Amino acid sequence: MESNALFELGMDLEVRVAEDAACVAEPRSTTQKEENVLTAAAGVYADDRLDHFIQKEGVHCAGAHLIIDLYDAERLDDLPYVEQALRSCVEEAGATLLHIHLHPFEPTGVSGVAVLAESHISVHTWPEAGYAAFDVFMCGDAKPEKCVDVLRNAFNPGKTAVSELLRGREVANQLSKPHTLEAAE
Repeated sequence: MESNALFELGMDLEVRVAEDAACVAEPRSTTQKEENVLTAAAGVYADDRLDHFIQKEGVHCAGAHLIIDLYDAERLDDLPYVEQALRSCVEEAGATLLHIHLHPFEPTGVSGVAVLAESHISVHTWPEAGYAAFDVFMCGDAKPEKCVDVLRNAFNPGKTAVSELLRGREVANQLSKPHTLEAAE
């Protein structure tokens, strides 16, 4: 892909801080060090985005990312049902839905994403195997852990496996006032 095409897609950009603290996007080489991005994120966005970073169990981070695997699950090929389950997750977690895009596959399966103000929920299903993979990543005051029960109730899996990653620790540690998330009741 040509660099102009990457630029138009918003890829291969560097955020640099001008003297007046305005943010300017310009093309960068792929060898640019990550330190510039961390510096820009902390320096430019700290005041504007402070409310989106969190503290969970004493760890400062950008957000909590749950990886949820459902085994022996039901209704994984029902696109409207999958969409409603995503909407229920968003509501239960206290997140803000911006857009949902789902794609049905032939002969079976659904893949898609719910784009949130707080990040996203993605889904990939394999109905023939009774398996669904959900990624739930949220920041701010949203409670991604509430999605686990919503998904269990919606798809009635025989087994559920959940892993959690606390994302963006390096950037969040540069901030001074992240949100503190309480454990879900």
